[in-house]
Amino acid sequence: QLQLVQSGGGLVQPGRSLRLSCAASGFTLDYYAIGWFRQAPGKEREGVLCISSDFGSKYCADSVKGRFTISRDNARNTVYLEMNNLKPEDTAVYYCAAVQNGSTWPPPPDEYDYWGQGTQVTVSS
Repeated sequence: QLQLVQSGGGLVQPGRSLRLSCAASGFTLDYYAIGWFRQAPGKEREGVLCISSDFGSKYCADSVKGRFTISRDNARNTVYLEMNNLKPEDTAVYYCAAVQNGSTWPPPPDEYDYWGQGTQVTVSS
């Protein structure tokens, strides 16, 4: 079965850090761009970070610049979202997604081929 399996997340205090993982099962991520998205209650889905298949291009939303980073380990077939200095407004369900051939950079959400199951991140004291 071709899927992305997410891990990590949970409840964390403001200012702390979390790392989310996204592992591919049944296919290799080598030729896919990977995006991280989030959706807070009552809000639209937001693209957070994206990294190209060749590591050459990265996209980062203004809301997380300087705090979140994306990395990939093709040998482990896994992509990571490192979140530092978390704020209450970062509370959301986070999703990873993979796209092989995006029409633009960063690729729009409807072009992604595979999506993770989502993981809740709650930032609260």
